[in-house]
Amino acid sequence: MLHEISISIKLAFGNLKGNLGRTVLTLIGIVIAITAVILISASGQGLQNYLLAEINSYGSDYIQVEPKVPSPDRMSGHINTMAIQITTLKMEDAEAAAKLPNIKSFYGGSIGQNIVSYQDINKRTLLIGASAQAPGVDEGIKLEEGNFYTDEEDRSLAQVAVIGSEIKDTFFGASDPIGKNLKIKGENFKVIGVLGKRGSMGVFSFDQVIYVPIRTLQKKINGTDYIAFYTLKVKDLNQVESTIADVTDLMSRRHKTPTEDKYDFIVSSAQEARDIIASVFNAVNILLLALVSISLVVGGVGIMNVMYVAVVERTFEIGLRKALGATSRVILRQFLLEAVFITLAGGVIGIIFGYLFSTLATFTFSKLGYDLELAVTLNSIILAVGFSVTTGIIFGIYPAFRASKLSPMEALRKS
Repeated sequence: MLHEISISIKLAFGNLKGNLGRTVLTLIGIVIAITAVILISASGQGLQNYLLAEINSYGSDYIQVEPKVPSPDRMSGHINTMAIQITTLKMEDAEAAAKLPNIKSFYGGSIGQNIVSYQDINKRTLLIGASAQAPGVDEGIKLEEGNFYTDEEDRSLAQVAVIGSEIKDTFFGASDPIGKNLKIKGENFKVIGVLGKRGSMGVFSFDQVIYVPIRTLQKKINGTDYIAFYTLKVKDLNQVESTIADVTDLMSRRHKTPTEDKYDFIVSSAQEARDIIASVFNAVNILLLALVSISLVVGGVGIMNVMYVAVVERTFEIGLRKALGATSRVILRQFLLEAVFITLAGGVIGIIFGYLFSTLATFTFSKLGYDLELAVTLNSIILAVGFSVTTGIIFGIYPAFRASKLSPMEALRKS
């Protein structure tokens, strides 16, 4: 048995080598498809890891409350706030929630944009209004120079600013910015702190923002009285679910929204955010892999055509081998092995190309300032090899079966 298999393998390799040009052309389709499988899997996994790392940079012990459009669907109403401005979330809500038993600290946040000036430099800059407690809740806010503003400065509408590292480079270069004034909306804001480098999340760079007291942003810059979100830091992670229920109940009473379809807010935890990201990326990856599988089908059709041509060209060989005692099973195995070898070789080459392109993409992203690694995982390699071998078996079995059923007399007569 082993001897027969060994002969089949040698014959399969010999025939593929003897028709090298045709073999290479058949390989190309499989290589492209497997490379795409590896790249898509690596990209999906890398982007998912990147977003999860960004979420984890905030810590895992927080609860986030944001506004949403009242809707029976918990998430769709939240998405709609991108188009509709909800103004019902207030700092008083955050302060009330901060008094719940399992809450350690909190901060409220709001966002604005304005022209920021220093001497002859002008730049439209993202402004984040945040409570003074923000560094104690958001673990990514780390000071490199100076201090963060105090709660007293926030409540007194002080015109002070804590700037990102790239904002410092833009306006002050190598000079010390502490104590100097930036002009925002025509008013002087004294720089009291500089943040350490934090990097980017997607197209948003934390290093290009300016933090100002939230009440200052509301009253003196945006002219509003609502906030965009508030974040609560919990004491005991084991009680996160019950704390979410407490916050939801509190907000429901304060906003007079007794049923979920009337809620104008959404309460979520870090774990929920991670679960949502994992669920979304799993669905997207399945969809993309389904689309890529079309190219594998095209490659498989190419294999089938090649195998049909091989059967026709080698009709005399098949007849002669059968006349000399080769069984239908031996002929079937030889032709099937040829199809599997082509797809397996294409799979291996595709994995190599996929890894090289993933490494190149990771290097490119790092040069652009994004800590995004396209990770080629063992699962993606197994998936790629499985795809390629399965394609070879599915599309090679019918031509191989046809070859195995040729009678010796018919094969020798046709040749």
